[in-house]
Amino acid sequence: MTTQPAPAVPSEPPATQGPTAQPVPFVPAPSEVEAYLRRIGAERPVRADAAALRELHLRHLRTVPFENLSIHLGEPVVLDGKALLDKVVGARRGGFCYEINTAFAVLLRGLGYGVELLQARVVGEGGKPGIPYDHMALRVETAEGERWLADVGFGDHSHFPLAFDARDDQEDPGGVFRIAETSDGDLEVLRDGKPQYLAETRPRELADFTAGAWYHRTSPDSHFTRSLICSRLTEEGGRITLSGRKLIASAHGERDERILDEDDEVRKAYRELFGIELDALPVVPPPAT
Repeated sequence: MTTQPAPAVPSEPPATQGPTAQPVPFVPAPSEVEAYLRRIGAERPVRADAAALRELHLRHLRTVPFENLSIHLGEPVVLDGKALLDKVVGARRGGFCYEINTAFAVLLRGLGYGVELLQARVVGEGGKPGIPYDHMALRVETAEGERWLADVGFGDHSHFPLAFDARDDQEDPGGVFRIAETSDGDLEVLRDGKPQYLAETRPRELADFTAGAWYHRTSPDSHFTRSLICSRLTEEGGRITLSGRKLIASAHGERDERILDEDDEVRKAYRELFGIELDALPVVPPPAT
């Protein structure tokens, strides 16, 4: 896959659909579902149940990187189910939350799961939530009617979906998670006792996330415009991350870092560790003065 010139980032956020619009979510063709399953190294599940969802969730985290390269390659970020399917499967790329959680939702719908998009606000330093539509998570319903909170677009997070209606601790290889109800009726997702994000329970349409995605790819206040990230879960349960030219490998409490000095080293890391072929390397612009 090679990068192509992309339209310039607009100076204003695109308009979202009106409140009466009810778009039908994109459902992939059987051949597209099979291609997606090959992309993540998974077999087609016999039934859309919780066990299959756990397997798909884990394999997705291991193969589809959490990355923001498009922002620094001048590529548009298009919130469209078919376009994101093509990016993740056809171009063998990843994306940030709006992109890879949308793509995962497309796969799950194609396999018979019920999927709703939830808007969330990431809890930052000092416990302050981010902007509305700061993050996207998924509420997934199995064939048996069980509900799960799935999230393959938060970076370092739970390896498996969380039981949506459970309010006790949930053990996971990524930590101890808990979903708690807030006084406002939202849900607070905690990891090892630390709030990660606040999620609303009302389902949203994909177009509702347009302004949030625009903010994160254009605002100087967004950490995505100020840094490069490409990261995935490893088979050993750790993470491999390329942050600019810094390659970070972590597993079992150990962390190894090294700087890749040459452009060819960086391209090789993207290719061999994440399956991403790049002609031009992404570059973070210097901060405005």
